[in-house]
Amino acid sequence: MGGPDGGEGGKGGDITVVGDNNLATLLDYTYRDKWEAESGEHGSGSNKSGRGGASIVLPVPPGTVIKDLNTGQILGEILESGQEIIVAKGGRGGKGNSFFQTATHQAPREFQPGEEGQTRSLELELKLIADIGLVGQPNAGKSTLLSVISAARPKIADYPFTTLAPNLGVIQLSDSRTFVVADIPGIIEGAHEGKGLGLQFLRHIERTRVLAFLIPIDAMDWQAEYDQLRAEIIAYSPELAAKPHCVVFTKLDLLGEHYVPEIVTTGAFGLYSISAAGRIGLDALKDAWWRKLLELKKADELTRVREPLAP
Repeated sequence: MGGPDGGEGGKGGDITVVGDNNLATLLDYTYRDKWEAESGEHGSGSNKSGRGGASIVLPVPPGTVIKDLNTGQILGEILESGQEIIVAKGGRGGKGNSFFQTATHQAPREFQPGEEGQTRSLELELKLIADIGLVGQPNAGKSTLLSVISAARPKIADYPFTTLAPNLGVIQLSDSRTFVVADIPGIIEGAHEGKGLGLQFLRHIERTRVLAFLIPIDAMDWQAEYDQLRAEIIAYSPELAAKPHCVVFTKLDLLGEHYVPEIVTTGAFGLYSISAAGRIGLDALKDAWWRKLLELKKADELTRVREPLAP
């Protein structure tokens, strides 16, 4: 009664992973393991197209690598807040019979079914991203420092390799200024070859913006310890070694006075002495870290402004 008038079906919703700076872990994904976007609606008479299905957004912290669990293919990596990666596309909507009407085919009865959307099993892996990475040999005082200047509670003991996995702590300064410090497992000679915790340690510290080399004040040879730490970083990655760094002498309370040993550093932006246990020198250290991070942020913004626009 008036010719074919079947409208097109709506497209199914996509599933998209989005970076969110408000998240620091993938904990939410341990409680739920299935997400399904909405199907598109059917087309109807009077050439009415069906509504597209609602998509689903999965927020993750920056530093999340997304893999196809079945094939091992890396689908992408979220590096910053707001970045989006479509991990499963919704199905195409079908075509109603009016789509097939032509001048010589006035009353088509055929139609085109819609397509199923993609189904995927995903593996989400969060690689550590921090502003400050604490570098030092086992028992250099990294975990103790992190536990004092943040709410993090890493395992602390008087034997090597207490820290077996990286720990993150959020440092809260005045005026809502915050930054993230990572306590990385201790580095030893040969770490770049996989000795000790080796590559596991170095792989995580690649994501930090500033390195802080921690040397205990009671070390046998401050210069040798610093040189060995620097050598391991350089052997692993010249790019990592080029990042801004400072030197922090820990366990100052063993001397009972403020003392900054003199050593030869390779481009360090500062030398600091602290006692985490005695709460000595911590404010000056945190302020120095904040100033360096602010300097790097301004430099990044200036670089983006100077970059030519893509054609």
